[in-house]
Amino acid sequence: MQLRPQRRSLATRLRYVTAIARRFRITFLFALILFGLLPWAFIVLYPTPIGWARALNHVYFLLFGQPSLDYVDSAAIVALNILIPPFGLVAVVDGVVRFAYLFFAKKTSDKEWIEVIAESMRGHIIICGAGRVGFRIANQLSALGKEVVVIEKREGAPFATQLQDLNIPVLFDDARNPKALARLNVKHAQAIVCCTDDDLGNINVGLDARKANPEIRIVMRLFDEDLAERVRENFRAEAHSTSVLAGQTLALTSLDPRIIHSFSVGEHLMVVSAFVAGPKLAELNVSAVRDRFGGLTLSLRKPGAAEALHPTGPTQIVSGDTLTLQCRYDEYLALRAFTGEERPPLSLHGS
Repeated sequence: MQLRPQRRSLATRLRYVTAIARRFRITFLFALILFGLLPWAFIVLYPTPIGWARALNHVYFLLFGQPSLDYVDSAAIVALNILIPPFGLVAVVDGVVRFAYLFFAKKTSDKEWIEVIAESMRGHIIICGAGRVGFRIANQLSALGKEVVVIEKREGAPFATQLQDLNIPVLFDDARNPKALARLNVKHAQAIVCCTDDDLGNINVGLDARKANPEIRIVMRLFDEDLAERVRENFRAEAHSTSVLAGQTLALTSLDPRIIHSFSVGEHLMVVSAFVAGPKLAELNVSAVRDRFGGLTLSLRKPGAAEALHPTGPTQIVSGDTLTLQCRYDEYLALRAFTGEERPPLSLHGS
């Protein structure tokens, strides 16, 4: 699957606008005082009757030092005329500075901007670590249409730039920083995946996330198998040892390079193999392979044709077809014996 830019729903966009508006609340307050309250002060205090529009016009032009009402000998009016210009200048400068800061923060993926983006998310997934594993996880989740935000300690992480180019927010911070998870809106996250190369760091971040959000789903990448087992038992978290996951597949691949994946179902060792049909296998159809060898045909690809997922049982196998088969390892050995193979090929792509 190829990584896709994240799409934002209407509700997400509205939350995004709300998050931006919060950053300008002081500016909005100044604007309310300037254009909502001060015109009324002139309406009440000016010695001759004036309307709302004229009072508002006077306040507006006072911001530029150009009063539109005639001078009157009133201490209150004089005070307003003197105080409004600097007050208005402060309001304008505050708004401009905040806008400029957020604009450049967006360009540089600053923490403030990432916080705005994450604040607009609900049910998103936080990935800790933008290395090869983190990138692949983001790849898979993004392809499934999930909103993802990544936190990475090193600004020079190899895949961080690629994630940013595809509009996936990347916060450069230490996930163990107490404020880091808050910036990623962990309270509204669906899950957190801790996949750095630091076992204890992954556990600490996972526990911090659980403290902030008791309902969050925690998945950890751990190198120590015993530690992974203890985490699963004691912390209500999914922990996987990468050495165990990879070790089983690598071991079986050394016996037969066509085994592209392996996993356990209870006490059964399951394998997934890309098996090229020879003359013996060409005597069977998809159903016969399942009935005789327990082989579930996940896909079938004929030479020069597109791969067909879940071919129907009557589909006849032809010599040269490539089948992606899933079965127990002992069933796979029986299938190899049936095809007359004394030894597997040297590589997946040939003898």
